[in-house]
Amino acid sequence: MLPPKEIAMQVTRALDEKKGMDIRLLKIDRVSSLADYFLICTGTSNTHVKTLCDYAEYTLDQLGEPMLGREGHNGSGWELLDYGTLVVHVFTEEARRFYDLERLWADAEVIDLKEIIIPE
Repeated sequence: MLPPKEIAMQVTRALDEKKGMDIRLLKIDRVSSLADYFLICTGTSNTHVKTLCDYAEYTLDQLGEPMLGREGHNGSGWELLDYGTLVVHVFTEEARRFYDLERLWADAEVIDLKEIIIPE
């Protein structure tokens, strides 16, 4: 079983591979008991959001991580994958601005992803 940070990093890579935009990883374990990490990403459309979530789910399945729940979809512009230690949020740009999780979780530690995300 991988540690939560390694799981989060592997899913970050997966979202980056599928052209997820503005990927942020927040370590929230010191400010909430909801999870250890929130992974936040933007897709270019509802279809892209679904594709990103499906690939994140596939990646986590390959890592042997059981999903606790998947919410959103149906054109809402936001999908959430709950894996206990990791919660993946994938938004359209408009939904991400509206919910503004980075502001809501401003006390969380922002994890540096420059070693993970390959600039184009």
